[in-house]
Amino acid sequence: MPQLGDLERAVMAALWGASGPVTAKFILDALGDRSLAVTTVLTVLSRLERKGMVRRRRDERAHTYEPVATREEHVAELMREALGTADDRDGALVRFVGTASDEDVDALRRALRSRRRG
Repeated sequence: MPQLGDLERAVMAALWGASGPVTAKFILDALGDRSLAVTTVLTVLSRLERKGMVRRRRDERAHTYEPVATREEHVAELMREALGTADDRDGALVRFVGTASDEDVDALRRALRSRRRG
């Protein structure tokens, strides 16, 4: 899973928050940073495309961009990758659950119940 810089994370957040494919101009407006140029956003989008995180499409005159995976799929992959680096997976999971909020623990329980059923 590729590492993302601050601007790449902000661009991905804008893409994940959009209701469909969007232009670089849309992302620039969503970022709200007046110091950024649309060419900077296009460069970031090209990097994200090379990293396999963004899909570019040619729609009429402008290119549009969309995430390859949902935010939840991306976070799940990051979690799988991090867990895969642990020498003691059980210990890592125990420590993770020990630091999780009550809401997160409840969500984990629901996910495990759902996995058992499905």
